[in-house]
Amino acid sequence: MFSITKSKLPLDAFLCSYAATEGCYTDCYSTDINHDIDLSEFVSTFYVTWLFKLERFILKYAVSKPSTDNEAHEVSNGQTDAFAAWTVEQRAENQLLMCDFADQTRSWFMVAPLLDSGQTATRLYFGSAVVPKKVSENKKPSIGFAFTIMLGFHKLYSRALLSAAKAKLVRTSK
Repeated sequence: MFSITKSKLPLDAFLCSYAATEGCYTDCYSTDINHDIDLSEFVSTFYVTWLFKLERFILKYAVSKPSTDNEAHEVSNGQTDAFAAWTVEQRAENQLLMCDFADQTRSWFMVAPLLDSGQTATRLYFGSAVVPKKVSENKKPSIGFAFTIMLGFHKLYSRALLSAAKAKLVRTSK
């Protein structure tokens, strides 16, 4: 799927605190692109891909969280801290962590220049966290049955989202 790989979280990733939380699910996917891409361009492009627009359509009608392309651009460049069903939890020059309106999931973006590639290149990271809200029968934090059974779809969808963003970035940087 357009060279998307499951990756370890970078040591400075905002998702690291969630990865260290008992019962929390985290993932991290990455891909390299032969262009200099900044965080704003990555996040903005991600949120306006055809695939993510389908999610935005669903959010508009399922949970009354409409959004526009302009709002995607505004959150990506720091003009606002809210977009569709998410608000900014943490922001730095090279990464962004978004929290959903139910405070259960996180979406994370990061860019890292590939300095030893001999050319201008960027590694794009996309990951997520699902924060445990329930305590299971054995008294341990749990993300719950519903998310557990959807994990396979979630992993495939995350890869597809990153692939769609990369494809759009490649098309627009030519």
